[in-house]
Amino acid sequence: MNNTLGFIKKDTPIHRLAGTTKLLAFILLSIIVMISYDTRFLILVMILSLVAMKVSQIQWKDVSFLVKIVAIFSILNLLAIYLFEPEYGVGLYGSKTVIWQGKGRYSLTYEQIFYEFNVGLKYFSTIPLALCFILATDPSEFSSSLNRIGLSYKISYSVALALRYIPDIQNSYFEIRQASQARGIEMSKKTSFIKRVKSSAGIVIPLIFDSLDRIETISQAMELRRFGKNKSRTWYRYRPFEKNDFIIIGLVLLLCAFGIFLFKINSGRFYNPFI
Repeated sequence: MNNTLGFIKKDTPIHRLAGTTKLLAFILLSIIVMISYDTRFLILVMILSLVAMKVSQIQWKDVSFLVKIVAIFSILNLLAIYLFEPEYGVGLYGSKTVIWQGKGRYSLTYEQIFYEFNVGLKYFSTIPLALCFILATDPSEFSSSLNRIGLSYKISYSVALALRYIPDIQNSYFEIRQASQARGIEMSKKTSFIKRVKSSAGIVIPLIFDSLDRIETISQAMELRRFGKNKSRTWYRYRPFEKNDFIIIGLVLLLCAFGIFLFKINSGRFYNPFI
């Protein structure tokens, strides 16, 4: 069973980085990728993100389900952009090169394709970063990183609990699903997609009650241990900065500076090959 969105313990250079380093790298690169529309820069970040995934030894079976879901929503978003603003790229790049003449505004242009291609690159530049960060960062180390950059330790610990809880929810879902199948409710590929969706919807209620029971158990345990009594706390999984952390942060800052420098070269956020 895949451990979707759960920490996978391995000994790789990415795993050995401090949680603060990975958090800062993820935030800074995500921000510059969201701002920039320079195709060359987005491709560069995407390649580096895929290399980071390779180095962290994240396997396809660990992320296939999530990537497929994100890919579906990304395609739907790109289709929605064309549906509501089919000539947005034309106005953006100041030219119109028609590939296919449709009705009214609904013509296919190189400018619109190029704009939506850049939007797609944004998804596939940030998704590997997010997967690499989540799957290669221990939740307790992540919470200590949040606390280290100034976030309240109570909020930081809540985030760690949420990350730890995601695999538990997944396990509960599969257990309830198997119990339902044992009772004769068909959820395999033998039945239609609509029937599988309806059958899966029946799992939601028992899953909610199971989640509430877990939340109650955790909250009582934390209350008995007087969590939140003090203004600060120490972290068992705290990892200090090492040489590689400073190198990675320096490279990320250089990459962000390069992205900002391209704004000046392009006279804005957009790279325009149609000039």
